[in-house]
Amino acid sequence: MKNSDGTPIWYELITHDPKPAQDFYGAVMEWTFSSPPGGLLRDYRTFAATDGEGVGGVMKAPADASFAPIWAVYFAVADVDAAAQQVKALGGSVHMEPQDIPDVGRFAFVADPQGAMFYLMRGHTDAGSTAFAPMKAGHCSWNELVTSDQDAALAFYGKLFGWEKTGSMPMGKNGNYTFFGKGDVEMFGAMMNTQDEGAAPFWNFAFNVADIDSAKAAVESGGGTITHGPIELPGDQGDWMIQLNDPQGAKVMFTGKRKNGAM
Repeated sequence: MKNSDGTPIWYELITHDPKPAQDFYGAVMEWTFSSPPGGLLRDYRTFAATDGEGVGGVMKAPADASFAPIWAVYFAVADVDAAAQQVKALGGSVHMEPQDIPDVGRFAFVADPQGAMFYLMRGHTDAGSTAFAPMKAGHCSWNELVTSDQDAALAFYGKLFGWEKTGSMPMGKNGNYTFFGKGDVEMFGAMMNTQDEGAAPFWNFAFNVADIDSAKAAVESGGGTITHGPIELPGDQGDWMIQLNDPQGAKVMFTGKRKNGAM
């Protein structure tokens, strides 16, 4: 299997109405959408970046879902059943027991001990994922865990996936911004303390855009709400970030360069 345990291999928007979600993200991200062959019991649409590589899907939330709309991630594992059992043993929970998707793979929907939800996935083939590609427009550039206990979260994911702390950046009263990955080989993202007391921990994701200013304008004209930014990210790459809620309320981030100068 080319995707090592803990590699983010697919992103999924669980939302109330996939059609307006497709319209919004299609305009902002220039993603192209399609329906999987064979048909599904639930409205599901996959999307690809402008390079044609698959990144994720959009799914209509179950009528009784209390957590939608949210963005979720599929993390690769060699054995979904064993990993789901390990999630339980480490204090997490399993919301959907391991099951198969014909010609796609085996998956489970789980949560860490603090409540942040994610998928475990073993693909039907050993092909490497194209979803997480930090330097490519339309692909995911960053995976951010917003949690109530960074130490406990790092211990959980360390035992489950082999992740380790690769560095940190102080954020004043908000504590540290802790980077994680597998040494210098695989850097997946970071974790931070939740800023809203009592809010449920969650996974937050950034997707690359060609121009952050154009993306901001498209978000606002499409009915989304910018909640933070644009802010310049640390480093010398000239990258900027905006945090937003899409028109149905899902939290997401976009990152990219500024082609038009300061606002």
